[in-house]
Amino acid sequence: MVLKTHTRGTSVAKRTPFYDLHVKANAKIVDFAGWDMPLHYGSQIQEHHQVRQHAGMFDVSHMGVVDLHGADSSNYLRRLLANNVDKLTAGKALYTCMLNEQGGVIDDLIVYKVADDFYRIVINAGTREKDIAWMRMQAEAFDIQLTERTDLAMLAIQGPEIREKVAHILPSDQIDIVSNLKPFHFATANDWFIARTGYTGEDGYEIIFPANQAAALWEACLVAGIQPCGLGARDTLRLEAGLNLYGSDMDESVTPLESNLAWTVVLDPTDRIFIGRDALEKQKQEGIKRRLVGLVLDGPGVIRNHQKVIIAGNGEGEVTSGGYSPTLEKSIALARVPAEIGTSCFVEIRNKQVPAQVIKPPFVRNGKKVYSVSG
Repeated sequence: MVLKTHTRGTSVAKRTPFYDLHVKANAKIVDFAGWDMPLHYGSQIQEHHQVRQHAGMFDVSHMGVVDLHGADSSNYLRRLLANNVDKLTAGKALYTCMLNEQGGVIDDLIVYKVADDFYRIVINAGTREKDIAWMRMQAEAFDIQLTERTDLAMLAIQGPEIREKVAHILPSDQIDIVSNLKPFHFATANDWFIARTGYTGEDGYEIIFPANQAAALWEACLVAGIQPCGLGARDTLRLEAGLNLYGSDMDESVTPLESNLAWTVVLDPTDRIFIGRDALEKQKQEGIKRRLVGLVLDGPGVIRNHQKVIIAGNGEGEVTSGGYSPTLEKSIALARVPAEIGTSCFVEIRNKQVPAQVIKPPFVRNGKKVYSVSG
């Protein structure tokens, strides 16, 4: 099946270097943030289990890669980000939020330190243009250069079998380097950038490399038994892992403190002035009124985004991400609720109040339940 380019208003759909390979693999192509991306290749649930039990690969080339160079690079990031890049040494990665002055989340991202004057930043596809505009605006007082790397592709390979399979897809001079990587560390070899990071709750790597090598890496992964997986499985995997999705679980209207991301906010040292700091300090002082929690449905039905969460005697909340968990065989969700919620609540599904447990995410890590499910 050949899918032709289509337009959305005056804009043409964007395609990654893997697009023709998705079509060849009979992927169902959907619009995601203006990109033609694979939703699944036949069975979303099978792809989910493939990653939890074996090994899968995801085209994530729609995400933005921005290289930061210059003598002021570290000082710039100290001001730009809520987490502190002083934690980083060369070869390490850091998850963080980029905030507005009100403490709202402009985006969540990963920053990689290559050297004191060189960082690589990976941003979300849906916020790509907004992020880069904000980053450039904040750069005016610093001696830095920001470069969007549109010449690169990005592939995530995830699952419990990845570490043994990676030897079959990388050049021989890279295998020893990569096999010894610790989580949230990365290595560079030739034009390849390989990080032990991911968005599934499983072990794995995210590989950034020249776009003209996309087909060769894809074929090598297939030969090694790493199966292609689409956006559908990526979403159920990240939800089970309790990982936020920008635009659903957080946006510019909420702070990291309300989004189960307080651990990404570093207020020490007190003289590091980052964008949004004053608002977060004020919110902490006044007390957090709402927070993001996990829900596990006890009754029948499937929790969906925006459904009402009812807390007996303590108001209401809203589901931010909901769906069916293939690993747990139950419906689960992330929801923003009043800070004092207790251990149970109700979710309003088709005008019925269905009981649910309140848990602290994640639901699943490394293929296993990490909390007790009743029933």
